[in-house]
Amino acid sequence: MGSFSIWHWLIVLLIVVMVFGTKKLKNIGGDLGGAVKGFKDGMKDGGTAADDKAAAPAGQVANAAQAEKTTIDVEAKTKS
Repeated sequence: MGSFSIWHWLIVLLIVVMVFGTKKLKNIGGDLGGAVKGFKDGMKDGGTAADDKAAAPAGQVANAAQAEKTTIDVEAKTKS
């Protein structure tokens, strides 16, 4: 009663396939795999970006912060 046998898992799998269908399950699997891959890539990029910022001198970091403040929204400029 404590653990499920292989037959329990096969019945659960059969019910899931009947409810969702194989095509939808395939799409969900692909989306999940893409999300995991994007997360791993983001973690790699995040680690290198943090190392680059730590290696930059303080004056360059301050200039980069000022450059971000001077960005202009193109849509806002054309509407007014």
